[in-house]
Order: sequence, then structure tokens, then C-alpha cells
Amino acid sequence: MWEAGTGVLRLPSGRLVRGRGLRDPMPSGHPPTFGVYLLGAAPPEFGWVSRWIRWPDFRLPGDPAYAGRVFEEAWRRAGSERVEIACGGGRGRTGTALACLAVLDGVPAAEAVAFVREHYHPRAVETPWQRRFVRDFPPPEKTRQ
Repeated sequence: MWEAGTGVLRLPSGRLVRGRGLRDPMPSGHPPTFGVYLLGAAPPEFGWVSRWIRWPDFRLPGDPAYAGRVFEEAWRRAGSERVEIACGGGRGRTGTALACLAVLDGVPAAEAVAFVREHYHPRAVETPWQRRFVRDFPPPEKTRQ
């Protein structure tokens, strides 16, 4: 698991997920064991297990159902692994994904954006349609351990 630090969001369950911008240097410490990358084009190989969600900057995921499955996987893995969520700048797409993980963790969808802005970054979830995506985010079947 991550230690609390720059970009690390502690969900209400205690799970830790690191959000970051790929344009920024890799933070010091242990690398992730699982990453979710939210980009318009396929990312490079990172050296750890990862998923790519096709998601152009300032937009929404190209396949929302796939994004939901990946978010569920990231949420599950965060219980015992170092999970990273990242996009180019680390605010809009990353904040939106982190807010969806907060919903999966039990934060009401109507409060998830405020939760991420308070605990991750004050400008997370940049566009009205990203906020609407979080508000309408339906958690997949709950198979939590």
C-alpha cells in the first residue's frame, strides 16, 4: 500500500490510491503495482500491470462500461496493492476517476467530487460533463471483500 503523501487519496475505507500527472516526474518511493492510465492514445509500457482507458483530455471515457470495470478492479486492488490513477495533468480525468473510486468506496455520488477536491486536489474534475459522469456513475455489481 502507499504511504500518505503527495497525490495519495485516502478513501473512507482506508484504501490509498495515488493520483498523478504523467507530465510530472515520478514521485520518489515505491512504484505502483497496478496503474490506470486515462489518455487519448495508448501509454508506453510502465513495467507494472496497467490498464488503459481511452479518454481524450477534457472529455469522457470512450467506453464508460469498460471504465467502470477498470475502476472496480482498481478499487479492489487498492485494498492490498499500490494503485496509481494518472492522466496527462493529473486533475480532470484523474480526479474524475478518483471520484468514481470514492463512489465505489461508499461516498454518495453527489458528494464524490467535493470529497476528491478536499482530499486530493482543489481543481480535480475539471468540466461540467466530468462532474455529471461522476454524479451518474453507477457502481458495478458489488463484489467487495
